[in-house]
Amino acid sequence: MKPTSLQDFYDEITQRFPAEIGNQIGHFNVFRIADLQKKAGGKSSMPYDRRAYYKISLIIGRNRAEYADKVIEIEKSALLFATPKIPYHYLPYDDQQTGQFCIFTSEFLTPANSGIVLDDLPLFKSGGYPVFELTNSQTEELRIVFEKMQKELVSDYAFKYDLLRNYLQELIHYGQKLQPATALYPPHNASARVSSLFLELLERQFPIESVDQQLRLRTAKDFADALAVHVNHLNKVLKENTGHTTTDLIAERVVREAKIILKQTSWNVSEISYCLGFEQLAHFSNFFRKHTQLSPMAYRS
Repeated sequence: MKPTSLQDFYDEITQRFPAEIGNQIGHFNVFRIADLQKKAGGKSSMPYDRRAYYKISLIIGRNRAEYADKVIEIEKSALLFATPKIPYHYLPYDDQQTGQFCIFTSEFLTPANSGIVLDDLPLFKSGGYPVFELTNSQTEELRIVFEKMQKELVSDYAFKYDLLRNYLQELIHYGQKLQPATALYPPHNASARVSSLFLELLERQFPIESVDQQLRLRTAKDFADALAVHVNHLNKVLKENTGHTTTDLIAERVVREAKIILKQTSWNVSEISYCLGFEQLAHFSNFFRKHTQLSPMAYRS
């Protein structure tokens, strides 16, 4: 699946690619949702796809956000963090949509020496916490930050991009503070560390982006060997820390990726089966049906 590029994005909103921004280190821009909605004739939804850039959105209005295979109902307003690794979109329930969003590349933050590694944050991790419903006061606080971004972007201040990086970091830290404590401060005992390493190894294998890519770790024993622990011990600590067995956690993640690939690519089911580590197509079909009550082709259609 080819991600939507920055050029694709600007083509989609019928706006010239801003070379004066692109010439800076990395790329950054900020938009008002209502402005783009007017330009699109009232349409404010977006295609479900991966983007080749990061995006932080303040969405005000009743919406349904779809992120990977998760569905989040938004009643009033929300802050959404999107990464190039994970497909997403949101669907408005009415035409009263406002808010703002910014798009940027990881290179844009580099000159700030912020110490922030985007893909290490729960905000941008697959399986993390990317969408936060907001109170009225939180919405207003964030709206002010976005307004400052818009104002600064069109200013002639010589160091405006340094200031914009500061505002961007402020949004990221705001989202970090909204994270559940368990996402930010996991316990550091031996059992939790094994669980954390297992989940990290599991997530590193995704997303599947090519028919030539195949899962290297597929079974509980594969992961136990990679972590140098007995398979029974791995199962025990995962059950204690997550409430799920090793096999269940692997299956859940494989099913999630299978759903994304089925919906977002034209790969045939045999290719998908191979990528996800199944020796035979029938094994993949039975596995998918067991966890979704649908065949792969029925889910795709």
